[in-house]
Amino acid sequence: MSFTSSPLAALIADIVNSRRLIVTLYALLFAGLGVGAGAFFIDAREEYHQLKQAETDAQRRLAEAQTRLAEQEKILQRLQSDPEFVEKVIRQRLGYAKPGEYIFRYEK
Repeated sequence: MSFTSSPLAALIADIVNSRRLIVTLYALLFAGLGVGAGAFFIDAREEYHQLKQAETDAQRRLAEAQTRLAEQEKILQRLQSDPEFVEKVIRQRLGYAKPGEYIFRYEK
C-alpha cells in the first residue's frame, strides 16, 4: 500500500499546502506591518528633530528676551532712584537744556 495514491495522502498534502499558504500569508502580513512601522518611525523621527530645533530656537529667543528685560529693569531702577541719570537721559534723548545753556548739533 502506497501513500501517494491513497486519498489519505492527498488529504495530508492538501493540509500541508494549506499550512504553507497560511504561513506565507502571515509572513507577508508581518513584513508589510514592519515596512509600515518603519515608515511611520522615520516620519516621527523627522518630526522630532524639527520640534527639537524649534525648541532650541525658542529657548534662544527666551534667553535674549530675558537679557533685554534685565537691562530694561536696571534702566528703570536708575530712572526711579538716580536724578543725575534722569537728567542725562532727558538731555540726550529729548534734547533739553538748562536755562542759559545752548545746544549745538552737528550733522555727521
